[in-house]
Amino acid sequence: MKAITYTHPGEPSVLEITEVAPPTLKDGEVIIKVLAAGINRPDIMQRKGLYPPPPGANPRLGLEVAGEIVQLNANSKFKRGDRVCALTNGGGYAQLCSVPEEQCLPWPQGFDAVQAAALPETFFTVWTNLFEIGKLSSQDSVLIHGGSGGIGTVAIQLAHQFGAKVYTTVGSEEKAKCCLTLGATHAIDYKHDDFVEKIKALTDGKGVNLILDIMGASYFNKNIKALDYDGRLVIISFQGGVKAQDVNLATMVGKRLTITGSTLRPRSSDFKGYIAQSLYKNVWPLLSNKKVMPLIHKVLPFECVQHAHELMESGSHSGKIILDLSHF
Repeated sequence: MKAITYTHPGEPSVLEITEVAPPTLKDGEVIIKVLAAGINRPDIMQRKGLYPPPPGANPRLGLEVAGEIVQLNANSKFKRGDRVCALTNGGGYAQLCSVPEEQCLPWPQGFDAVQAAALPETFFTVWTNLFEIGKLSSQDSVLIHGGSGGIGTVAIQLAHQFGAKVYTTVGSEEKAKCCLTLGATHAIDYKHDDFVEKIKALTDGKGVNLILDIMGASYFNKNIKALDYDGRLVIISFQGGVKAQDVNLATMVGKRLTITGSTLRPRSSDFKGYIAQSLYKNVWPLLSNKKVMPLIHKVLPFECVQHAHELMESGSHSGKIILDLSHF
């Protein structure tokens, strides 16, 4: 089968289509004929050699796919030909991908392959961090950094649908307008405004109850200032570095803050299956009814994977970038 591979870490130019052996079916897994695959920031980090896959994971790129099941075990809950999207353990940039069946979900009603491929990585991540770890409730206010990205556009929609008041940071007026249409109450342009001052002004000096952070070190102290008493900070990425300087622990203690981090990829299939079922129960009806939709920035042919990575790294996109494999 055809798959995207690279022989050494580097720029997008290291990616190429090569012929590799197809996956073999293992107990508890299904094999999916991939029709579309999502591009995610962990793919970029892995390509650069900065995010090695966990033990036992497929070393090739690709964490989310949509397609048709072509092989399965006799005791599977699925059947051959079922259309599913899946959070993979790697190897999604390929014509065929093996996935633990607990990590598969049916396409929401009315969805096509491209839309379905835009779901798993972002929706699994957002549900895990906003709702399971962050304990978001309808009484909360939440600040979502990077509101126009794949994670941000989903987080805004879900937080809004579940009744929270949503603030977000963005890098342009165009991205701000996008986030407002998705359900954000205010979009703060971090290039022109201090988000701490803006949040304080918008919340009568209190701050927000919850922050979903993709920046890490560069925003850490500001996030502490932007949180209300008993606030929660959930860190899911380190685009601004991993080592924060001059952290004021007294402020954290005095405000009774909870600070935590999370990464989904090393978690067990049982845990990912639990998140899948939570999504199916709580979010899939919203998708089928079009109350929540993945925002898709661009769909590119499989052969244009280098350009897809360049686009992701540029930060100019709003929403998901998808590879189309349907022509194979």
